[in-house]
Amino acid sequence: MGDPSGIGPEIIAAALADPAVTALCRPLVLGDRAAIERGIAVAGARLSVVSAPELIPATEPAPKTLYLRELSTLQPDQMVYGRPGPAGGDACYRYICAAAQLCMDGTVAAMATAPINKESLNSAGHRFPGHTELLAELTGGHEVVMMLAGDRLRVTLVTIHEALADVPKLVTFDRVLSTIRITNDSLSRWFCKAPRLAVLALNPHCGEGGMFGDEESRIIAPAVAAARAEGIDAVGPLSADTLFHFAAHGGYDAVVCMYHDQGLIPLKLLHFDDGVNVTLGLPIIRTSVDHGTAYDLAGTGKASPASMKAALIMAAQMARPR
Repeated sequence: MGDPSGIGPEIIAAALADPAVTALCRPLVLGDRAAIERGIAVAGARLSVVSAPELIPATEPAPKTLYLRELSTLQPDQMVYGRPGPAGGDACYRYICAAAQLCMDGTVAAMATAPINKESLNSAGHRFPGHTELLAELTGGHEVVMMLAGDRLRVTLVTIHEALADVPKLVTFDRVLSTIRITNDSLSRWFCKAPRLAVLALNPHCGEGGMFGDEESRIIAPAVAAARAEGIDAVGPLSADTLFHFAAHGGYDAVVCMYHDQGLIPLKLLHFDDGVNVTLGLPIIRTSVDHGTAYDLAGTGKASPASMKAALIMAAQMARPR
């Protein structure tokens, strides 16, 4: 359900009221009844909440029904819109842990997450930068890659939430090669066979022959060469200021980016409402919205459910081969 003080409950309600979502999957919400019922009211969704302490019934789910596994009983002062706190952070932690376990034991096919607040997660004593790192630990300490995806563009990141000043020393041969490998393997498994990958430079104009930096010749190009030697269809390093035009027009199946904003600015320019965050490298399927808790919109009914719908639909599509 995500942060009860944010837009998570209301965008979940709006998404599950859409027949396009429920035609593809049987959703089970892990969360809080009071928060979900408030979200249904805010979204104006015609849904009835049914407790599902075990599994959703094997029979066809009832129409306009939201199946809920109640993992918290938050009080009104613990879920005030726009005011995150430790109670909400701890509840979020329990939702994530339970969802991961259901995926790991095969009870459910995939998980899709609403946004959380990292400050409230940490204030509850759970020291993780976000979903991705927590899920890696819960599922066995796997090496993971963040992918943001839409119909026109997919991007993966070598470094994620890092200060820009720290990025150059974090862009190493091993990290670039690992990101290329995980991107290739995950796309081959879930999205398309023999994906075409573009690998970006770190510096403007690919370093301009060393004038603007040598990471391209020293780190990125050797990593691309190593990936190609393994049979991966990767090219690079390529200049970020021109590459996205070709990627958005179908030239590549994904773009491997060196740092957060290099990939997310063009992705959100094209897919601000319907982008999906996918964690690659896990033994489970995990998708998420590509936005935050939007405290300024929480409770207003103005938050778009488009990314939540897209995350649920993508999770269902990824799970279908299973």
